[in-house]
Amino acid sequence: MAVITKITTQQKNKDRYNIFMDYGKGEEFAFSVDSDVLIKHQLKKGMEIDDFSFMEIQYQDDIRKAYSKAISYLARRMRSEKEIKDHLLQKEIEEPVIQEVIHKLLALNYINDQEFAFAYARTQMNTTDKGPDIIKTELREKGIEKTIIEMVLEEFSFDLQLEKATKLCEKAQKNSKDSQRAVKQKIEQLLIRKGYTFEIIHLAINETNMETEEDELGAIRFQGEKLERKYNRYSGYEYKQKMKQALYRKGFSFDLIDKYLAEQIDSFD
Repeated sequence: MAVITKITTQQKNKDRYNIFMDYGKGEEFAFSVDSDVLIKHQLKKGMEIDDFSFMEIQYQDDIRKAYSKAISYLARRMRSEKEIKDHLLQKEIEEPVIQEVIHKLLALNYINDQEFAFAYARTQMNTTDKGPDIIKTELREKGIEKTIIEMVLEEFSFDLQLEKATKLCEKAQKNSKDSQRAVKQKIEQLLIRKGYTFEIIHLAINETNMETEEDELGAIRFQGEKLERKYNRYSGYEYKQKMKQALYRKGFSFDLIDKYLAEQIDSFD
């Protein structure tokens, strides 16, 4: 049976101790432990340690090291239980050790998925333009239960969603050089990506002062000038058809296209 011959404090970490033992061939370094493990197992010079005790000491020390890593990770911000587990798994810590750490953190209320979910969602609502579907997805990815997510998203009121979506509409529409139809399509896709429902998207677009006829005419002139350079090698009927098809694909109505092309003809005369 091995005997502890010496215990020294680590120079770089005063809370850890190096244990030296004699296995029958003289003193040699055996392992290191946290101060709490040292005290719990009452390790001291001259103490005999069998294989079972050694395994238990190592297991308890692994828990202490993993716990310290978890606390350091938590010190930056609140975390969900899944985030802690994933972080420790990335550190190649074994599952039984992780479970012990999680159990301790839960007992001390250092992690609480419901409190975390409310805090996370409120931050996203107040500081980002994300809609409820995106926040729901992010919470689900962080391991939050469905019932908690549903409870949390009740705070994301209909009026607040509409306000945020309308601001996104106004920002996307401002100074646009696209057709009204193209602008609406882009806004719809933007709001879908941001996580808003179709009901909110429809109302937000209606709340936004979309382009006037004069704005639409300015947009077709802007797009038309670019197309003119592309199709200037054509003339007559062929040029007119190329322009009509291209402008229609960009979302302009046939009436507006005819008006624009009539302007062009007048300018050439």
